[in-house]
Amino acid sequence: MSYQDAKKRYAGIGIDTDAVIGKLREIPVSLHCWQGDDVTGFDHDGPLTGGIQTTGNYPGKARTPEELMDDIDKAISLMPGKKKLNLHACYAIFENGGFADRDKIEPRHFEKWVKFAKERGMGIDFNPTFFSHDKVKDNLTLTSPDEETRKFWIEHGKACIRISEYFAKETGVPCVMNIWIGDGYKDIPSDRLGPRLRYKDSIEQILSEPYDKSLVKVCVESKVFGVGVEAYTAGSSEFTLTFAATHEGILPLMDNGHYHPTEVVSDKIPALLTFFPEIALHITRGIRWDSDHVVVFDDETREMAKEIVRCNALGKVYMALDFFDASINRIAAWVIGFSSWQKALLSAMLTPHETLKKLQDENRLTELLAMHEEIKMLPFGDVWEEYCRVCGAPVQSKWIEDIKEYEKNVLLKR
Repeated sequence: MSYQDAKKRYAGIGIDTDAVIGKLREIPVSLHCWQGDDVTGFDHDGPLTGGIQTTGNYPGKARTPEELMDDIDKAISLMPGKKKLNLHACYAIFENGGFADRDKIEPRHFEKWVKFAKERGMGIDFNPTFFSHDKVKDNLTLTSPDEETRKFWIEHGKACIRISEYFAKETGVPCVMNIWIGDGYKDIPSDRLGPRLRYKDSIEQILSEPYDKSLVKVCVESKVFGVGVEAYTAGSSEFTLTFAATHEGILPLMDNGHYHPTEVVSDKIPALLTFFPEIALHITRGIRWDSDHVVVFDDETREMAKEIVRCNALGKVYMALDFFDASINRIAAWVIGFSSWQKALLSAMLTPHETLKKLQDENRLTELLAMHEEIKMLPFGDVWEEYCRVCGAPVQSKWIEDIKEYEKNVLLKR
């Protein structure tokens, strides 16, 4: 079936596919730099810590800022849609012996990233890096009972606020700055309150750094557990949600891998939008735990996108990808993950939500179920291919060959 035929089919349920394609092209999604080098960064040589794990040794990992930028360029050339760049603080670029520890990093250490983003018309989001550092003491950072350790990480957070504002001013796009820590304990702790009181105080000290709240959107992100912190994490869902709710201008950030396996973030999105004017998402795919698999076009991915669209929240939800897989071609992982979320948004925007809502409100549940099932058979793929064409991005049969060629000529020579 051609796009013109698909367009007529969707018009029959009240959907203007041209308008949907035009709108989706303007919705930014933040692309995470850390997929390209397995969350290594450029400010340390040590192992990945903080309850995070990357598995696999596929050839071609980026080793330098230049290689990582080249790989991001290749990836974004193969994806439809509008992008932002998402950086971790450990991706600071130090030149001519100008290393600075994380409590002393400055905007100048990210000038090359700003130049990269501006040349491509991208905004930048940012994350303090509270892991993979020798000043993570006993698995703790902002919750540490050691005041010297805690002070170091508070100063890191303040430095990141200054850098985030620099990003926003330079790119003209607000910067979402996300605070996440892996602080916790492998076995059952004897004090659950103390670390959380210290965490609350630490974030409040970070937020004492002056910044323009219209330019920097500070978020707090929760987690259930990580490798080595199975029994307790200080930044639980209850903690971060309550912190955001009680501190003006602070957004809750939900990572759909950071909950119990039977919980779904799609149901949490409208719950939070009831109370928060803006929220943030990290979009990933967990298998049995927070495994950060590449995002695919699966049921929960589609449901999250549906909730954003039918809540009229495309301008209220900051969307970012967050996964890292070293077992497959890293550039293909970016393309598959980003395209899968684009497909989910497109599918959601091609759904007649007002009609479905009316059926629900009128308790016409038989018709509601029947229509849900009928929608699944509409020619979504033809609209997707048209969206890729309009965006100048190749469909899968084309981009996979492009990536194979890049792997042969670039990645395998590293």
